[in-house]
Amino acid sequence: MAALGAPLRTLRALLRELRHAAGRSYRDSPAYRHLLAAFRAHRVTSEKLCRAQQELHFQAATYLCLLRSVREHEALHREYHGRGERSPQEVAGLVGFRLPQQPGGKS
Repeated sequence: MAALGAPLRTLRALLRELRHAAGRSYRDSPAYRHLLAAFRAHRVTSEKLCRAQQELHFQAATYLCLLRSVREHEALHREYHGRGERSPQEVAGLVGFRLPQQPGGKS
């Protein structure tokens, strides 16, 4: 598995995903308060060394991956979900082609 990176970067990415999911009022949500409290409780200070910091960071990175994947899945589902029968022009446009013009001006 790749390196986790900085915990602050993970926290910011989690908050960004939370903003995508909850909208503008994400700061009023219990999830926002819980994330900040958990990251504050598990940070390393000069007085103590928290042994669970790496564990929290790994769980946060895993949750971030889940949130991103769900958001991307929903976007793909909205874009490509079947909406019934499509015209040949629409189907060609989906895969990046254009249909040739018929002689006599027919499309």
